[in-house]
Amino acid sequence: MNEIIMEKLNNSDPLLRQIISIIGPLNLQRRDDCYQALLRSIVGQQLSAKVASVINERLRNITNNDLTPETLISLSDDHLREIGISFRKISYIRDLSEKIIQKEILFDHLSYMGNETVISLLTQIKGIGRWTAEMFLIFSLGRLDVLSLLDVGLQRGVKWLYSAPKDVDGKKLLEEKGKQWAPYQSIASLYLWEIVNREFVLSYSSFKEYIESNM
Repeated sequence: MNEIIMEKLNNSDPLLRQIISIIGPLNLQRRDDCYQALLRSIVGQQLSAKVASVINERLRNITNNDLTPETLISLSDDHLREIGISFRKISYIRDLSEKIIQKEILFDHLSYMGNETVISLLTQIKGIGRWTAEMFLIFSLGRLDVLSLLDVGLQRGVKWLYSAPKDVDGKKLLEEKGKQWAPYQSIASLYLWEIVNREFVLSYSSFKEYIESNM
């Protein structure tokens, strides 16, 4: 991770500095194919990661790994239903594919747009909400200053890190702390997600308890 970014985050927040030291360097891994990133987001809605992975693999198999808008839109509803995609998601996939084919969305142009403009454009696609658009900004466009306030994992992570009582509004706390992390809120988010991924939130009631238990 860029030293300037880490210096800014370390200086902005002593608790974040501590958890960064414990977890170590994290890198923002970008997803190269924008269409496929949105396609995977649609397929994976309300599914476990394991089930979504199976369906995505089936999709690759029936398209011979040619996951393009033209190929997807040529598949019949029955064909897509056979591999486990619901009728609703099929309609979302068709809407996404049509908008790309008709050049209503030009991925090359998104790099020149502000975050809110990109979100506004992407949420015109059926099945794409604000959260999905924010994940796209972070992991497909590599935007460094995005904070998804409605992300449950981020809310759990921030409440744990700051030892907040259970009745504290996670969204408000996240918004408040995010101001300290700007303009690198995406990178701070990686650490909050990692807190959850490493199950710190299950093993200890708070970061304070973690520190006391590991002194």
